[in-house]
Parts: sequence; C-alpha cells; structure tokens
Amino acid sequence: MLSAFGRAFRTPDLRRKLLFTLGIITIFRLGAFIPSPGVNYQNVQQCLSTGQTQGGIYQLVNLFSGGALLQVSIFALGIMPYITASIIVQLLRVVIPRFQQLHEEGASGQSKLTQYTRYLTIALGLLNATTLVSLARSGQLLPGCNLPIIPDNSVITTILIIITLTAGTGLIMWMGELVTEKGVGNGMSLLIFTAIAAGFPTSLGAIWTSQGPGTFFLVLAIGLLTVALVVFVEQSQRRIPVQYAKRMIGRRTVGGTSTYIPIKVNMAGVIPVIFASSMLYLPALISQFNQPQPGQPVQPWVEWINNNLTRGDHPIYMALYFAMIVFFTYFYVAITFNPEEVSDNMKKYGGFIPGIRAGKPTADYLQYVLSRITLPGAIYLGFVALIPLVALVLINANQNFPFGGTSILIMVGVGLETVKQIDAQLQQRHYEGLLR
Repeated sequence: MLSAFGRAFRTPDLRRKLLFTLGIITIFRLGAFIPSPGVNYQNVQQCLSTGQTQGGIYQLVNLFSGGALLQVSIFALGIMPYITASIIVQLLRVVIPRFQQLHEEGASGQSKLTQYTRYLTIALGLLNATTLVSLARSGQLLPGCNLPIIPDNSVITTILIIITLTAGTGLIMWMGELVTEKGVGNGMSLLIFTAIAAGFPTSLGAIWTSQGPGTFFLVLAIGLLTVALVVFVEQSQRRIPVQYAKRMIGRRTVGGTSTYIPIKVNMAGVIPVIFASSMLYLPALISQFNQPQPGQPVQPWVEWINNNLTRGDHPIYMALYFAMIVFFTYFYVAITFNPEEVSDNMKKYGGFIPGIRAGKPTADYLQYVLSRITLPGAIYLGFVALIPLVALVLINANQNFPFGGTSILIMVGVGLETVKQIDAQLQQRHYEGLLR
C-alpha cells in the first residue's frame, strides 16, 4: 500500500492533482472556522460548550458543513444547497420535458443543466442564509444558550451576513468543480467526505470522555462491522448479461460481443436517508410555529408531535424513519433508472438479453429484477440509518456516534470511488494500480 502511494506521488501529473486536491480541502476546512461578520465568536463557542444541538435537519446540515453551521462561519451552509439543487433538477426531469431533452442531448445539454443547478444553488443559499440568521437570533439554532450570537440587529448587518453565507456557498461550489476538473475528481463528494471525517476525532474523544473506554471500544467494534457491511453492499450488484448481434457496416463487421448491465443493490445511494430526515423534520417545524402563548395550554396534536416525532429514540419516530427510507428508495430508483429507455437503447444497437425478446419483454424483465433487488437495498439503508438512533437507546451516544447513518454511507461510498479513480489514473502510467 505504501509503495502504491509512493508511485502515485512519483508520477508528476497525478502528484499535481493530489496536491491541488489537498490544497482545496485545506482551504475548505479553514473556512469552517472563520466567523461571519457580525457574529460573536466567543458567545458561539461558549454556547457550543454548554448547549444542546438541534436534531433533524440542523444536525444533518451541520454534519455536511463539518460543524461550520452551528459556528455560523462563512462556510456555514456547506454543500447542502448544491445537493438540494442537484436533487431538484434531477427530479424535474420527470415533470419538465425540456429538462429530459437536455439530459438526452449529451455534453451540451448536461452543461445547461449544470448551469441551472448553479443558479438554483445560489437561490437556495439565499433562502437558507436568511433562515439561519433568523434561527441564530431567535435562539433556536443553539437551544439552552442565552448569549446573543448576533448582537447587532441592524438591517445592514443582517444583509451582510446573508450575502457572506451565500457567497460562501458559491465559493464551495466553485472549489468542488475545480477539484473535479483539475484534481482527482468527485469534487463535491470529496468536500462532503472531508467535512464528515473532520468530526470523527471530536466524536470519538467525546465518547471516551463521557462514556469511558469500554463504550469507546464497543463503538469502534460496531464501526468496523458497519464499514464492512457498507463496503460489501455498496460493491454488490446484479449483472444482467447482454449480447449484441453481428452487423455489417460497409465492409466491417461490428457487434457480436457480450457485456452486462450492472444493477447495484443500493442504486439510490444516500438520497433516501436525506429525504426521510428532511420530511421527518417538517412536523417538528410546524409544531414550532404553533406554540401557545404564555399561560395558554398546548394543543393536543402539537403535544403529540413533540412527544413522538422530535425524539430519535422514540419507537414511532424509528418506525416512520425506516418506512420513509424504504419508500424513498423505491421512489428515487424509479426516477433514475428507466427500464424502457434502457430497453430501447439496447434494441437500437442490436443488443438483447439471452432468452428475453427485445422491446417490451426486455423492459418488463428489467423492471422485475429492479423491483426485487431494490428491496434488500432499501432494508440495508434503513438498517444503517437506524444505527445512531439505536445507539442513543443503548449507550446514549447519539450526538457523538460517528459510525452510522448518513456519515458512514457517504464516507465509504466516496472513499471507494476516489480509490477507483486514483487506481485508474495509475494504471494509465504503470502496469500496477493503487490496489493489487
């Protein structure tokens, strides 16, 4: 392994890409600790040491920002607006025919969709920045802390903070695209990986301090088993054989080859977990806007939401979380993988599945395989996402439990993809890749 990394850094082109990627990651992490103008950094640090962080979407966004959200730094919004914009543009392909046409046009159409994603990212950044400033002033961002995070309530300060946070989102988006073009690739994913990995030492240290060595080593053992499970499932796929008939084009004979369609067990990635987390936060958000006036009784439905849908250790919350992950897994896979489109492309180029007739029978067969292979993938996603909630019940380590849920899915997936890309670039210059 060490010799493989040595070969990577001895290759001038690959060394330049690796150093450029490390430089962008360093800038990204430095920006997470630079406070926004108008924010009292001392009060924020004191609140973080004494207050309790919010659950739900706050915790998810704080995870993706590497802890920058709760510090209200210039990179507080992180990469979350870009992720949301990308998902929205992808889903709009089903609703807006123009978006689907652009998707089918190739590189030129993809560049236009990317431009739309950038515009939507800035718009969502403005919206999220305004919400974050409102939460910071109302005390809902760091509950349990009475110190003012933004002492100056003037309009100029508010506009300056919103512009700074939005500009931070645009800068992160630009740095991610730079890593994709001039670095090792997967720019946005690598920035998310860096933000999540940055919180691991602090989380493990907090478990050692608060729970003791026994719980610490138990968490490490659970983490290793979880990583092994995620690697196994993420690499699992169903390969559907495809054969191409021989055709004469001029004086040449083309076709006659055999290949396969790889259908992964987890085709949806981490998107269903993000969807489910966001949807489960909505009831808590609605209840916050329906709190009674001082001296007035709490409405029964608001009390039920507060008791059952805002606590991760409640059985109703866990059951809904698991069910929504399964639902969104099927929903997202149905949008991103179109059996009819795959069948038409195969038929256009003379391909067929052995034993299956071309056309509609092929599409029906692909749908049959897809619907059955998605079930274990959905159950696997729900199981991994529930690990931090189960840890809250068993060892009371929800806030500091790093191995589970969205974090481990992203880290393992991005890590595997990055290693594959470095390995492929090494094999272009050497007979051996990064891994033998």
